Amino acid sequence: MPRRHLRMTGAADCSLGAALRALRTELDLPGAFPPEVLAEAEEAARAPDLSAHEDATDLPFLTIDPPTSTDLDQAMHLERRRGGPGFRVHYAIADVAAFLRPGGALDAEAHRRVTTLYFPDGRIPLHPPVLSEGAASLLPGETRPAALWRIDLDGDGRAVHADVTRALVRSRAKLDYAGVQRQLDSGTAEEPLALLRDIGRLREEQEVARGGISLNVPEQEIVQRGGSYGLAYRATLPAEGWNAQISLLTGMAAARLMADTGTGILRTLPIAPDGAVARLRRSAHALRVDWPHHVPYAEVVRSLDPTKSNHAAFLQECTTLLRGAGYTAFDDGELPDPAVHAAVADLYTHCTAPLRRLVDRYASELCLAATAGKEPPSWVREALPALPKEMAEGTRRANTVERACVDLVEAALLEGRVGELFDAYVVDVQERDPATGTVHLRDPAIVGRIEGGTAPLPLGERLRVRLTRAGPASKTVLFAPA
Repeated sequence: MPRRHLRMTGAADCSLGAALRALRTELDLPGAFPPEVLAEAEEAARAPDLSAHEDATDLPFLTIDPPTSTDLDQAMHLERRRGGPGFRVHYAIADVAAFLRPGGALDAEAHRRVTTLYFPDGRIPLHPPVLSEGAASLLPGETRPAALWRIDLDGDGRAVHADVTRALVRSRAKLDYAGVQRQLDSGTAEEPLALLRDIGRLREEQEVARGGISLNVPEQEIVQRGGSYGLAYRATLPAEGWNAQISLLTGMAAARLMADTGTGILRTLPIAPDGAVARLRRSAHALRVDWPHHVPYAEVVRSLDPTKSNHAAFLQECTTLLRGAGYTAFDDGELPDPAVHAAVADLYTHCTAPLRRLVDRYASELCLAATAGKEPPSWVREALPALPKEMAEGTRRANTVERACVDLVEAALLEGRVGELFDAYVVDVQERDPATGTVHLRDPAIVGRIEGGTAPLPLGERLRVRLTRAGPASKTVLFAPA
């Protein structure tokens, strides 16, 4: 089943809340932080190491995140380059290393957790909230330590220079995607924010030119409908894509710095095998998505409208081509093979979310050392060999949580409707058992397994299906041909 993003909007008080809390226990996930970790976090919050930070508080940074987010990893300030065409991107990344002592209790706990885990009704953080939502978070009006990237672009949006240094920064405003989109659409955004659209579009053009692709996968939302709840898709806003392009730009710049110095850790993705692409073509046919044989996959994706239900469903299926992504470390001057991330179509690394992902702290340190012309800290180099395995395990756990949450929410919201009929598309059929496959319901926004028929499923056809299993106890939904 492809990965699906899920969020809860106003449904936290329904019976789902208890089921989601029980899921945390069932999956044996990290619980409360140990006392020694909390004590170290409190001490670090009071006295971070700011000895190497320059003062950049004169730059009016802003953050763009979901409205309720308080673990703010990134802040930006965009401007036109003086004396010529092009732009300068100032991108501040939370400096987690200013608060963590290598080998200390906080560091060890971060290696145990690896990533922040997200549930529809909350999260299990990588770092204690006193840091991740407080002293290390780039909250508005607060002076914070950061790894400050300065990336110069030419008039076409190509990166021509990048460096990163430690700095103290202060965000002036905490913005959300919907508000940013309104300002950009109405023409009321001041230039530093208005440039997000200009730079974002240029970077999207650069992405097309190098053969990359961004999947603007719609989120599944739990929404209130009268006295009950349902599932619907929420298409991403253009501003979300432009914001993501700034993060991608920084990850590519960081990967180049690592490649130049011969030490680093890359986010890699091999080219999808022919069989996976063929399966995706079958899904496109099933969902009435036009994909001529001479048209590349990336071009098809860029033509999709996420507000259309069949296009939204196909974007969900497209995430299957991201399987195989991983982390590869190198420290001998030679790039690994493969070194490129197939979807980015370039060298790429994760470095912009250190409050939520372990590897980003190490990537920042490698790039800071590279810019300064110094050797990486010994604690970074010593951790490199084990990081890919740690990140793989943490990513696997995060994916398990995501799948379990989606399955549970779908099963809970369809409880009491066993026996009802629904309109669906057959989007996949198992080769070894053509009576078993996957269907995508038109309403509600659910993807589920179908089995129990005697005839092969009609791939690409609309099918009337009957719900045969649902409810929190089963934690999954199952359909059969009607």
